[in-house]
Amino acid sequence: MIPSQLRQRTLAQTHSLPATERIDVCRIDELIPASQDATDGVIAPATNMPTLALLLTGQIIRDGEVILLLLKPSLWYIVLASLRFSAAVVIGVIAGIIYLNANVRAWTEFGAFLIAGRVTWAVLVWMSRLYILTDLRIVRLRGVFRADIYACPLRKIARTRLLITVRERVVGVGSIEIISADEEIPDGMWQTVAKPREVHEQIVAAVNRAKQAGRGE
Repeated sequence: MIPSQLRQRTLAQTHSLPATERIDVCRIDELIPASQDATDGVIAPATNMPTLALLLTGQIIRDGEVILLLLKPSLWYIVLASLRFSAAVVIGVIAGIIYLNANVRAWTEFGAFLIAGRVTWAVLVWMSRLYILTDLRIVRLRGVFRADIYACPLRKIARTRLLITVRERVVGVGSIEIISADEEIPDGMWQTVAKPREVHEQIVAAVNRAKQAGRGE
């Protein structure tokens, strides 16, 4: 969870986004001293630190940077990520029981073990993912064992796309693709976000403000 000090330094509040973790807009100066490791580069080297620990130890946020939105993927990510594998296991177990005359209990337990393992991995992936929108950058953190950090300056974003598959539409989630104007910066993705249209609108507004501020300098 975000430390209580962050909430005490609130300047404004983000829109309500159920099924996501959010924090109030806040300033980070003096509260979290930023390092230079992940501030200037678009993609920082992977580290062995957990993603949330990286944020709280100042590896992500610069001094004076304002967090506009901080959230995790929807819990539906766990279900959707495990769905195809689980369906394949169920089909395999049924086929084995019918065509191979296999022991029903043994195959059922084996199938349940495989599905539980896949769901556990999906939970770990969900826990490691964190999406951050600041007044300067859009950031994605992921990685179960090593943190993989993607950060793109807002003024270098060419456009964003809202991607919603049929399965995501059924459960009310979607993904947001970040497309950079700089060829050296790869595209990024916020996957399985709750209230995707509202989140996308906030990202577009932040990008527009950053570009307008850049033109005014």
